[in-house]
Amino acid sequence: MASVFQRLKSIFGGGKPSPQLSMEELRALFKTKYHAFKLLLNANNTALQLMTDMEAALHGHQSFGMTFIRSHCTAVCVNVFSLIRNLNELSGNRYLALEPVFQSIRGKIEDLLGAKPPLALKDLVLPLTAVTKEMADGVGSKMANLGEIKTRVPQIRVPGGLVITAAAYELFLAHNGLQEEINRRLQALEVQDIADLHRASSEIQMLIINGEVPPELTEAISQGFDRLGGEDPAPVANLRVALRSSAIGEDAVDTSFAGQYRSELNVSRENLFTVYKEILASKYALTATSYRLHKGLRDEDVAMCVGVMRMVEAAAGGVMYSRDPMDIRSQAIFINGVHGLAKTVVDGTVSPDLWVVSREEPLSIIRKEIRDKKQKAVCLPEEGIVLEGDPQGQAPALTDAQVLDLARTALLLEEHFQSPQDIEWCLDAQGQLYILQSRPLKQMSSPTREAPVLDSPIDQPLLLQGGEVASSGVAAGPVYLVKNNLDLLKFPEGAVLVTKLPHPGWAPLLPRAAAVVTDRGGITGHLANVAREFSIPALFNTGEATARLKNGELITVDADGHAVYQGRVESLLQAPPLKKGLMVGTPVFKTLKEVMAHITPLNLTDASAPDFKPQGCRTLHDITRFAHEVSVKEMFAFDQAQTWSKYFIKRLAADVPLQWWVLNLEDGFKEEAPGKEVQLDNIASIPMLALWEGITAVPWEGPPPVDTKGFLSIVMGAATDPNLATAGGTIYGNQNYFMISKYFCNLTSRLGFHFSTVEALVGEEPYENYIRFTFKGGAADYPRRVLRAKFVGEVLEHYDFQVTVQEDALFARLEGEPMDYMLSRLRILGYVTIHTRQIDMVMLNAGDVQHYRQKILNDLDNSILAPPQTQPPSTTAPL
Repeated sequence: MASVFQRLKSIFGGGKPSPQLSMEELRALFKTKYHAFKLLLNANNTALQLMTDMEAALHGHQSFGMTFIRSHCTAVCVNVFSLIRNLNELSGNRYLALEPVFQSIRGKIEDLLGAKPPLALKDLVLPLTAVTKEMADGVGSKMANLGEIKTRVPQIRVPGGLVITAAAYELFLAHNGLQEEINRRLQALEVQDIADLHRASSEIQMLIINGEVPPELTEAISQGFDRLGGEDPAPVANLRVALRSSAIGEDAVDTSFAGQYRSELNVSRENLFTVYKEILASKYALTATSYRLHKGLRDEDVAMCVGVMRMVEAAAGGVMYSRDPMDIRSQAIFINGVHGLAKTVVDGTVSPDLWVVSREEPLSIIRKEIRDKKQKAVCLPEEGIVLEGDPQGQAPALTDAQVLDLARTALLLEEHFQSPQDIEWCLDAQGQLYILQSRPLKQMSSPTREAPVLDSPIDQPLLLQGGEVASSGVAAGPVYLVKNNLDLLKFPEGAVLVTKLPHPGWAPLLPRAAAVVTDRGGITGHLANVAREFSIPALFNTGEATARLKNGELITVDADGHAVYQGRVESLLQAPPLKKGLMVGTPVFKTLKEVMAHITPLNLTDASAPDFKPQGCRTLHDITRFAHEVSVKEMFAFDQAQTWSKYFIKRLAADVPLQWWVLNLEDGFKEEAPGKEVQLDNIASIPMLALWEGITAVPWEGPPPVDTKGFLSIVMGAATDPNLATAGGTIYGNQNYFMISKYFCNLTSRLGFHFSTVEALVGEEPYENYIRFTFKGGAADYPRRVLRAKFVGEVLEHYDFQVTVQEDALFARLEGEPMDYMLSRLRILGYVTIHTRQIDMVMLNAGDVQHYRQKILNDLDNSILAPPQTQPPSTTAPL
């Protein structure tokens, strides 16, 4: 299907419209093109917002899971693809080279999201005697540690058992076709929505419980159970076992999953497979699912293995820590014990006895607390367990000798695993000790120094308060005000970048900057993304940074405190760094960081650089930057628009000496305008009305007085400039076209020798707003025209525009600001369009230049930007 651009080209190929199409049909065709342009802008803005969300997740303290990453990656890719498609619709497929670049980046992202570690083991069932700690990826850490103890620490008893492996779990899911359905339900989850989690949790658990154990797995489990029974003189039919969850990632130091998964005690062979499925299903219990999401574990990385262990009818049981969990410096062992099974300690049913044992030889009990243990858990004769009254509840669960024996075991396990241990244990009726679990103990670090008291008054003066945190942190350095591209070359290492607006062009400074402070701008912009990428503290939208902060002044920027102080605030700079993000170090965090390397870094910061082309795009952010830049040029190139616009435009009925023409793209008029003219009070375009206000606010005094040299420069310029041939056949020819919608305006203006364009999209959403201004030409000779371009550029830089001057041409831009602020700048451009023409003739006269500089500033400050004031306080300062 031909693009809109191609259809327009075919219609106007000879400069005249096709006779088959009416003016209304032509207007409709252009509206289609404009619609593609708006879709491109919407896709661009949505993609940037999604990138901001991902950056916030990476650096923030909120939980997120793979659902968040997948959904955001998908949404970003969809919007970037839409952006590319609409750009090619606008341009006649001139940017098809973006498509393979995009597909390559998307492929890299999909590879990262689809990566799944291969199964560590192929065995469905393994005897515990064949398991070691190196097999944790195949049997789970819980059973890997127990197998390690059984095979390599033979002096410590572990009940006989077997492990139903991760390979068995994957086989079960595949046999029942569950993985795709589970993924579908998980992808719709919101981490913070408990009701949503509960619903999905219940549905997934029922899917698993109702599943069938594959025949080959049934046979493998049955054979393992029979071999386990052979270790006991009692008949296999009377063998009772404990089934314990041993998920991949369970019992790690930062992801213990303590109490999140299911375990069942005293299970008969008859119910073995039913309980096995219930433990598999417990992977998706509400608490386990929530825990996994908040801990940043990918669902596909957590296979549920199950340990099957001979049941020990415990006379006493409990939990011990080889060190104090609240103090890493502790030299004590903590032991909790109860009568009966350890279950009442684990689930908190009973307040257990406590013994604290010194780790120094000879071991000694340094503290003992014997509680009234009103209940105990015991095995039922047939199957299952029961809570019953404990008639010996006030008696110690352990003798002192047993306590010291447990302490020695704790030290042995800590020595073997080379880290403090959290250990579940039990004693049988004969007093023999069995270890049921041993996992790393999570300890709180003890402070090594006093933290500064930050809530006490800070001595240094507060220079600035407020703004938005674009990137967290605290930093100090000298202020360096950045106004234009020349400042890029002068920016010193370690300075604080202070600027009115967070232009993308300032991004190359960030590796050298200590911090960034801006008057305006939001956290979704390009520079905010790059600041977070470099972990540079950034405080945006302070309102008056450039007015309050002086060049060279030493300051401290406290982004999170929304404050800027004079000098160095050592209490802030020496404070411990902010707590790292909640997800830092988790597998999900690692995945997000890896995919974002292909999404958010911005490499294309200079639109005039040789690599600013499709092949220079290395990330999705680069594609959005490139496409947004070129789309405006494609939409409203003057030479294209001029060809057809004259066929269905309206003359603006206004009492002004010049002629102005208006093309209504859509909703730019309040109502249809019959005839050849449109009244000003029928204009609905917000940016056009702002421009027009600037154009008409101050009457033009006419051209400046010209001396002999200035007059001769006009004559020579007219005789030698070939571009004047397009000025309507005369040097006094005027062509001024508005193309408008309610929130859009494109003004193409040729006033005598001067050519300018203004393009603006201004609405309620600041991140959609932009202004582009170009200015070229003049009646004087080349040196004067160059000086006039620089003069106008200085004026516009003074009022927040980012300006580039190339020879006698000027290019200015502004974006991402609120509507009122953007409209005030459009009024400035309207004034500049009228009042800077022909002043090129006096550019070699210093006195005249100063006169016009002061007059323009006075007019802008006192007439164009009259109350209500919309500019930063620095606007009235001299250039």
